[in-house]
Amino acid sequence: MIKLKRVILSALALAACLCLFSSCSSQAPKQSRADAIAAHFLNPASKYVAVASHRGDWRNYPENSIPAIESVIKMGVDIVELDIHLTKDSILVLSHDPDVKRCTDFRKVYPKDKSAKVCDLTYEEILQLRLNRGHGIATDSIRMPTLRQALLCCKGRVCVNIDKGFDYYPQVLELAKELDMTGHIVIKSKMTPSAVDSVLAIGGPKLIYMPVIDAQKARGRLLFELYSESGGFPPVCELCWQNEEDDAFETMRRAILGSGSKIWVNTIWSSLCGGPGNDDDAAFELDDPGEVYQKYLDFGVSAIQTDRPEMLINWLEKQGRHKL
Repeated sequence: MIKLKRVILSALALAACLCLFSSCSSQAPKQSRADAIAAHFLNPASKYVAVASHRGDWRNYPENSIPAIESVIKMGVDIVELDIHLTKDSILVLSHDPDVKRCTDFRKVYPKDKSAKVCDLTYEEILQLRLNRGHGIATDSIRMPTLRQALLCCKGRVCVNIDKGFDYYPQVLELAKELDMTGHIVIKSKMTPSAVDSVLAIGGPKLIYMPVIDAQKARGRLLFELYSESGGFPPVCELCWQNEEDDAFETMRRAILGSGSKIWVNTIWSSLCGGPGNDDDAAFELDDPGEVYQKYLDFGVSAIQTDRPEMLINWLEKQGRHKL
């Protein structure tokens, strides 16, 4: 009887331990999709090709809008590219242009003598405006979102690339810390390494920084030289070029990859990715988009910003290069 009692007690103790382990395991933080994307994005050994969607799904919804973001997340993109500006009352909003004339029905709402610059408008004034569709016709109800609203939409689901935003780095960083998203936000500029370092000197977690290097422009060549002289490149570099036959492009490509960094390319316009016949629209016109995209994989590219995210994702999945 005593022996049986010991067996029962041992079994109960083991069951308790298993329950405790199970409880602890269930409480451990799970890796989000955004975590998995960031891990691949920053890992030089990863063969995963991240897809960034330019201003969200602007072909079907107003650019930089919440519906445009939701649409590309459903497509399976890894990174949503957004643009920001600061309102008169210091609220960061999603807007590519410094003014709201192109993307909203501003002139129908306000008199001609009123400034359309984001920095001259309060967010309450901006909320009176309806965002335009891609062909310039206003929607019924879609308004310009704040960066906070956009990040909350993206949190855990997708990473974010903030373009035209490095001037607001402290504000973006503060918001990212509050939302626990610092490791999921990429921010970029064409500033020199020393200028960038002075901005990034803020203590604590930092956003992922990516320089924009244009192989065929004087500013880009200078930036490349400065990074080369400093002994290394950031984890990911955006490389632009108009002519891949130019020796500068090949030199930069090899140096960036050789340093252990990764390359981001924009296929949204041919002027950013090798000239005519090399962009998303060229790929869209072909039966096999790989006739355009394959060479970027051959170049060692690990992230592609596109205006045709669904097409690119489908092609990459067939190549076994887009599976988390």
